Amino acid sequence: MRNIFVFIRRYIVFLLFIALQGISLWFLFTYNRTHRAKGLGVANQLTGWFNTRYNTVEDFFRMKEENKRLHYLNDSLRNLQAYNFTQQDTTKGYFRDSIPFDSTGSKRLFTWTPAQVVYNTVNSEKNYLQINKGSAQGIKDDMGVFSSNGGLVGKVVNVGTNFSQVMTLLHVQNNVNVLLKKTGNAGRLSWDAQQPGILTLNSIPKSDSVLVGDTIVTGKFSNSYPAGMMVGRVIDIVKDKTTNFYVLKIKATANFATLQQVSVVENLHYDEMQKLNQETQKKVNDIKTATNR
Repeated sequence: MRNIFVFIRRYIVFLLFIALQGISLWFLFTYNRTHRAKGLGVANQLTGWFNTRYNTVEDFFRMKEENKRLHYLNDSLRNLQAYNFTQQDTTKGYFRDSIPFDSTGSKRLFTWTPAQVVYNTVNSEKNYLQINKGSAQGIKDDMGVFSSNGGLVGKVVNVGTNFSQVMTLLHVQNNVNVLLKKTGNAGRLSWDAQQPGILTLNSIPKSDSVLVGDTIVTGKFSNSYPAGMMVGRVIDIVKDKTTNFYVLKIKATANFATLQQVSVVENLHYDEMQKLNQETQKKVNDIKTATNR
């Protein structure tokens, strides 16, 4: 308390000046229309400036929840896309199972689940990311993973109870079947461990009219995700003099360095398709063995 009185006594003249100045300005802006209009204009500008800065800060702290809301909305819309369904064959009679059908008889092939990235690497030769969904939420090995902007990220390679590990496209052992969208020709996409986000596409023939900016999409030979999903765009075209194929540099659609929200896609018929492939391979091997005896 004593310090307060000492402060007031020391600066009494200055404080009195400020008080009298405030009273004079109040009289000026209250009883003079011109000055009042000017004062209100300045006050509106100041309050507008402060409100804008306050909203900017507030929006920043709300951004995380807004991103989650948009991510869930995107997954809801993805689940309604036509590539998630196929027409049900009714010529052999009607049957019912646990897979939902829509009113046109289309049978669901794929379903999407949102997830959050909790760990991610981009600087090693073998990069992985970890998501906050696991077997308790229905995640399984070999499920495809896509970024919030629709680009292919990779596929699930290890599943825990509540978390899963994803091998991204930035992995030197990851080779993905993709298509040049405008021609439909297939190639193998890989990463040379040089630049994060820049991939290499081989096996596209030189007879194709490839241009910078052409779209690369997922191929037809994966059971992990639908065909025709975005992978990236061509940014450089190299003619391999030793072969009849291009070497294309692809800019990935997914931004691996800033991944926060992803979507995991499940092929509802994956187990059946894998089992059929294994049984077919076994039959072929058995026939070869019997023929060689």
